[in-house]
Amino acid sequence: MVPHLLTALQGPISELEQRILESTPAIERWFRLEWMEHTPAVYSAVAIRNAGYKLAPTQVDLFPSGWNRLSDAMVPLAAQAAQAAVEKFCPDARNLLIVPHNGAQRDADYLLSLSRLRQIFSQAGLHVRLGSIDPDVSKTLSLKLPSGEQLALEPAVRSQGRLQLKHFDPCAILLNSDLYDGVPGILEDLNDQYMLPPLQASWATRLRSRDLVHYEEISKRFGKMLGIDPWLIHPIEEAVGLVDLSTEDGVARVRASVDSVLARIRRKCKEYGIGERPFVTVKLDNGGDEAGVMTLRDASELPGPSAVQPHLARLIVQEGLQTSERVGQAVAEPVIYTIDRYVVGAYYRCNTRLTEFDSLDAADTTFAALPFARVDVAEAAQEPNRFYMHGVIARLAMLATSYELEAAELDADGR
Repeated sequence: MVPHLLTALQGPISELEQRILESTPAIERWFRLEWMEHTPAVYSAVAIRNAGYKLAPTQVDLFPSGWNRLSDAMVPLAAQAAQAAVEKFCPDARNLLIVPHNGAQRDADYLLSLSRLRQIFSQAGLHVRLGSIDPDVSKTLSLKLPSGEQLALEPAVRSQGRLQLKHFDPCAILLNSDLYDGVPGILEDLNDQYMLPPLQASWATRLRSRDLVHYEEISKRFGKMLGIDPWLIHPIEEAVGLVDLSTEDGVARVRASVDSVLARIRRKCKEYGIGERPFVTVKLDNGGDEAGVMTLRDASELPGPSAVQPHLARLIVQEGLQTSERVGQAVAEPVIYTIDRYVVGAYYRCNTRLTEFDSLDAADTTFAALPFARVDVAEAAQEPNRFYMHGVIARLAMLATSYELEAAELDADGR
């Protein structure tokens, strides 16, 4: 199920939200059957856009940071979910090594996230330590957090085919780095150690477009079960592939995809009587963050080849969604956190400078935790869980990544 968190949704319930709330028993049964066949990634963070008439994921991070941005009250729930995840992968696990991204020692906010992540898995009953594979970490660093807590970051070493710390041999490794620049040899072919999530989840090999293919398939099946158009929970997208943006041919290929996606969106808007002018986002296919995202309402807005530096890029074009949610005067979008198959918390990205059409993955974006609603049993029966539909979409995105990772594992075995 989905925890009852307080969202910024104060207006009337939309037709889509009403359908989802009314179908809760069928939805939960559908998910239970799916999880009998598929294993979710150990954790994820899913950014969601709610346009009012439509709700869809825009970003799925399988190596999430930002755990410190969640409500303190979510820790016990997250610890229970972490225990379920560990029991699934390694039931006799005692020691867990968290491997952060390189440069963690210089990122104060990220250190707070690591501290919270360590707290969660410690409360799940594990001995947890932080082991860095950063070449700059050659000795144990004692890092002081703003709270006054000391965090030990130790150099990880390879010994007898295992990743270890001095006097600490972990049963499982929790990877918290997306390895965008490639998988280092120290993490490959480990001997009888579980890597969570698997290396196939890293951006060294993963593509957004593959995940979106699985999400589209799941949206169609879920939409059929619910009796809704899958477009209402799925963004239209098209993979451009590898293009050279310094050439006319490369730019023309991107413009053709922009035209194609915009035409499909216009047909849907006409079908539903939506007056908003459609837009698309052009983003990297092999990247986890939203840096460098271009928002376009027409293919002619794409810069020509003379306006960019010569380089190759693997791109996708995705339907843009405005956000209808607000926190005070700021436009906002929720980011939902999961461990195993459970939703454990969420926060809003908020920005007063940007518009509802912009990516909120920006340097001046602030964060507001979604607290747990304080309702008793009688009130809960009467008051709808406005966060429920966000949790449903996050779990659909999580399910799509499980399909994606299973396919990647089969491909790896085939090689």
